[in-house]
Amino acid sequence: MKSSEDAGAGAMSIGALAARFGLATHVLRHWESMGLLHPGRDAGGRRRYGADDLTRVAVILLCKEAGLGMDTIRSLSATVDRTTRHEILRHEAEELRSRIAAAQASLEFIEGGLTCEHEDFTQCPNYRRLIAERISPRVPAPARVPDGKPLAARTRRSS
Repeated sequence: MKSSEDAGAGAMSIGALAARFGLATHVLRHWESMGLLHPGRDAGGRRRYGADDLTRVAVILLCKEAGLGMDTIRSLSATVDRTTRHEILRHEAEELRSRIAAAQASLEFIEGGLTCEHEDFTQCPNYRRLIAERISPRVPAPARVPDGKPLAARTRRSS
């Protein structure tokens, strides 16, 4: 059953719903095409949005503000299974923690530049440490083949 199937009192047009949230109407149509919204239709075939749709739009916007992508939002809205929902959200939480850590490191770099007393920031010990860390060679892990053995060991054995 469509969430807005009864297009009675309180039902909104696509323009009214879009304006309520400061969205363009094409955004609501896109979300409908993704299966996130299911508006009812009036006798003339025009979309009519009810209270459930209003809630859904608010949830979608909250999810987007939390950094979730549309595919993730669709997956979350499609599941009623708590375990599946938790798996999706655990992954998103880890991604968010990584983005926060990267943003924190960027902020520390910028604040270091603001507090540096050197006329030439390239002489700043903090700056030099960060550059040294960035250009230091990283030792890659040994290449492995599908059987799990290091590629170098396999190559020596087959020679």
